[in-house]
Amino acid sequence: MKKKVLYVLHNHPAVMPGGAETYALELYRAMRDAGRYEAILLARTGPPVSRGARVHEGTLLEPVGEDPGQYFFHTDIEEYDWFLSTSGNKAVYTRFFRDFLRAYRPDIVHFQHTLFLGYDILRETRRTLPEAAIVYTLHEYLPICHNNGQMFRTTLEPCSGASPRRCHECFPDISPQQFFLRERFIKSHLSVVDKFIAPSHFLRERYIEWGIAPEQIDFEENGRPAMIPLPEPKRRGATPRTRIGYFGQFTAFKGADVLLRAMSILAERRRDLKDQSVALPRPSLRLHGANIEHQPTEFRDLFDSLMAKADGDVILFGRYRPPELPALMRDIDWVVVPSIWWENSPLVIQEALGHGRPIICSDIGGMAEKVRDGVDGLHFRAGDATSLADTIARAIETPGLWEQLRSGATPVHPLDQHVASLTSIYDRILATKRRTPKRASARVVVGTRDARAH
Repeated sequence: MKKKVLYVLHNHPAVMPGGAETYALELYRAMRDAGRYEAILLARTGPPVSRGARVHEGTLLEPVGEDPGQYFFHTDIEEYDWFLSTSGNKAVYTRFFRDFLRAYRPDIVHFQHTLFLGYDILRETRRTLPEAAIVYTLHEYLPICHNNGQMFRTTLEPCSGASPRRCHECFPDISPQQFFLRERFIKSHLSVVDKFIAPSHFLRERYIEWGIAPEQIDFEENGRPAMIPLPEPKRRGATPRTRIGYFGQFTAFKGADVLLRAMSILAERRRDLKDQSVALPRPSLRLHGANIEHQPTEFRDLFDSLMAKADGDVILFGRYRPPELPALMRDIDWVVVPSIWWENSPLVIQEALGHGRPIICSDIGGMAEKVRDGVDGLHFRAGDATSLADTIARAIETPGLWEQLRSGATPVHPLDQHVASLTSIYDRILATKRRTPKRASARVVVGTRDARAH
């Protein structure tokens, strides 16, 4: 009988577009099509609001379209404890999720995210299916960092490591003792995980420093489907490569405001030099993304004010569908990834490289790891609009630089190879479990710390 793998994630890209959501859906489909495992996908989303919702009687489940392997798992965000990442409605775990596990009995439960679900869901999986393998892909730093999992201090500085004292400095209303207990609570639930997956070396090192044993966390790059770039449009002679694209969510951490400020700086420079009869190439920016409506009012107001000052150099296209991406990439020259937090393995970097587009990105974290400065892209100082403006100017004003960086790009990790790697990991875990007595079953070692020392 074919073994089953269940993918659990915090949102579905059909409801909330995002990198982790898109990747998880692609992985589910590829694993299903590979045929070695029967794949199932359970995506948490909010309470059903449409009249046509087909929620199964007595459950929180709703089929996703016509795919019999995909389900929405409806939970109420009002019952979610953001500090401990747990649901106040314990029936989410002990009744509804437990019933789903008992109905499908997966051999592997691969968590892509536990946001909005809570870490208790890991313990419930172990309790309900003691012989199942539990795998957890780490897409950011939520277990470590209470500040939206960004490892970014409320003083607007990147954070190199969490501790109860440092976290209390960011959140004075929460005591160091509470942060210590939060860490113990989360690590207790994570201790049931058999294997963690880290899509970047940078992220892996942060979790090892936090206390996950090195042998329990494997580096495995996110795989992507084959990307077929559209033919390059014909150009007139040595026309400068001035078309810039932004792809992603509009949040303060993603740095869209830094990019808009950089465009304003470049516009001001052109105005200053115009009086001296000096002409500079004029960059144009296309913003492709979503979820600005879900951001705090302060950020929305800032975004709107910066857009109002754009002076025609910036066009907001908004949300796009994956099939539209090749055409959108063809219509730009450079992709900018201006995040001010560490990032992990942004899908947009793989998409840009896969479509032959050099990248301009922040010089920290997973971005600096995935984009090689001067080889397949350019780095600028994270959060520094002037540094970004200087880098954009260099990119569009240097003859031959675009072609040089484009030729230096390495192939994106193919999704079929990624599926093969994960299948090997699944097989090894299950083989180990068969050889290991139940009472001595191996578990991840997650370190703890003395709150008094930190």
